[in-house]
Amino acid sequence: MRTVAVALFYRFAKLVIGLILFVWTRRKVVGLENFPRKGPVILASNHVNLLDPPLLAVVLPRRIVYMGKIELWKTPIIGPLYTLAGFIPVRRFEGDLVALRKAERTLRQNHVLGMFPEGTRSRKPGLGKGQPGTAIIALRSGAPIVPVAVTGTAGVTVPRSFFRLTRVRVVFGKPFELPKDRRLNTELVEQCTERIMKEIAALLPEEYRGVYAEFAASQPKEQPEGIGLT
Repeated sequence: MRTVAVALFYRFAKLVIGLILFVWTRRKVVGLENFPRKGPVILASNHVNLLDPPLLAVVLPRRIVYMGKIELWKTPIIGPLYTLAGFIPVRRFEGDLVALRKAERTLRQNHVLGMFPEGTRSRKPGLGKGQPGTAIIALRSGAPIVPVAVTGTAGVTVPRSFFRLTRVRVVFGKPFELPKDRRLNTELVEQCTERIMKEIAALLPEEYRGVYAEFAASQPKEQPEGIGLT
């Protein structure tokens, strides 16, 4: 019963947010066809603004179960909505085993797990150093990762931004998997975290790549224009 309630609330919230973004933003989506239509998936995105999670939720047809810092659940009014949406609170920097088990259960149930590997919003548009959580979950679960790049939201503030049109771009990369049947250790986790961050960086404009600028994989000479949503 709770699962049904969560799904219904998510759809309702997505509809409301979608209507707001329809008026407030102009969106271009590239590579949506890369995202698997079923099965477990880890969505790994850069994160520059609080607008990013709802924006991705509106763009992606599948429901996203986000992991977020537990402090968000303490926010008046908005905090309880995270629980209603079925999101997973995380005690950062504490090795939160409860959150880890919930994340793995989410993937076993063939859902999309939404993660921001930096562990927080970028202080600047450029990527910050990746944290190990995404790699650990991907290695333990074997779930494929889809890298995602969001640009255009960096300067959004409320309520000032309501009075101007915001143009945003969302790029979905191709799914990839981390090594399987490998012993989980610090070196492997660090290598895989680098891989995840480089995949995200490769989808971003140079000025958004931050500490991964020199490591970003070469982008195709021509990228598809994507789907323009108004």
